[in-house]
Amino acid sequence: MQGQAQQQAYDRGITIFSPDGRLYQVEYAREAVKRGTASIGIRTAGGVVLAVDKRIPSPLLEDSSVEKIHKADDHIGIASAGHVADARQLIDFARRQSQVNQLRYGEPIGVETLTKTVTDHIQQYTQVGGARPFGVALIVGGIENGEPRLFETDPSGTPYEWKALAVGADRGELQNFLEEQYDAEADLDGGVSLALEALASVNDGSLLPNEVGLATVDVESESFDHLEDDRIETYLEENDLLDTGEDEEDE
Repeated sequence: MQGQAQQQAYDRGITIFSPDGRLYQVEYAREAVKRGTASIGIRTAGGVVLAVDKRIPSPLLEDSSVEKIHKADDHIGIASAGHVADARQLIDFARRQSQVNQLRYGEPIGVETLTKTVTDHIQQYTQVGGARPFGVALIVGGIENGEPRLFETDPSGTPYEWKALAVGADRGELQNFLEEQYDAEADLDGGVSLALEALASVNDGSLLPNEVGLATVDVESESFDHLEDDRIETYLEENDLLDTGEDEEDE
């Protein structure tokens, strides 16, 4: 009983390390990320692709109200997995930092600079009493000095740079799929196809346009482009991933 009570004390104190060097609340925040639907980021020679699984829990829910991909700046997009409210706070913070950089220095903020500014903000919530860590992971993708960059933020406040990654539910399966199929020389369309194929691999092999979010940041234009459902449907048809509902009708 004494050992259990001692562990609970470390659970409740975000600023206190356990004897084995762990911050339990940060670990629990990572578990919250795993409960969120999947988000994928892919870096290609032609730009960055962000794709998300935004499952609609009810036909009465407006599809547009499920937001998992956001524009942080003209050249940067962010996808999230985990607590939506936490994600919105960090997205708003990232947008403010982008504007501050533009006003202060007269130039767009770098993708790496923005990511590390956000992770510094996240890290503060792992060592301040009376607060809790952010229960969300972000994928930050964009163009910096003509090159595509792709980063992940962790609830601990650590930034990681990736060629391709998945966060949220089914991360292990999605990461294995990306490791097997990733092609560094692929163009932007190839990156979109890979992202959709990865999402379909954990969704019975098919997807609905309104339950997928998709955005790209092109190297040439250096502009964020959030794809509408009709364009997503075209990509799904081209890759034979469109859920037509035929199996349900047969049953």
